[in-house]
Amino acid sequence: MRITRTKLYQEICKLMALRGTCERNQVGCVVVREGRIIATGYNSSPTGTSHCSDVGCLIDSDTGGCVRTIHAEAGAISFAAKHGIALDGSTLYVTLSPCLDCAKLILNAGIEKVFFGTGYRKVEGVNFLRGAGVEVEEWGVSE
Repeated sequence: MRITRTKLYQEICKLMALRGTCERNQVGCVVVREGRIIATGYNSSPTGTSHCSDVGCLIDSDTGGCVRTIHAEAGAISFAAKHGIALDGSTLYVTLSPCLDCAKLILNAGIEKVFFGTGYRKVEGVNFLRGAGVEVEEWGVSE
């Protein structure tokens, strides 16, 4: 039986997450427009710098989060920007709901819909996107 495009993008997100190099959490992202994948991302360190999987996580004492890595959404958006790929009107699929900083990037990139697999411990990003008129939906961990 043929899977839906939504299920396809969800599964590709999960595969992209396996490329993540942060030992605390692996997150994958796919950006789609008109039924085609136009950018992908996963959480990892900036190009040319050490990865958590090689040297350990760098934990911020105030937030408790790892600051060595770039989030999957930021990676996909920055890849698109670097290569001149417009994201206006696109849909973003991600395995973990966006944080507030990624939500701001998503909004500024012109992404219109966000589908996520699991909720991040902080809900500010999802609330920000919804308040700005971006459609946000959880696809559920069991799908």
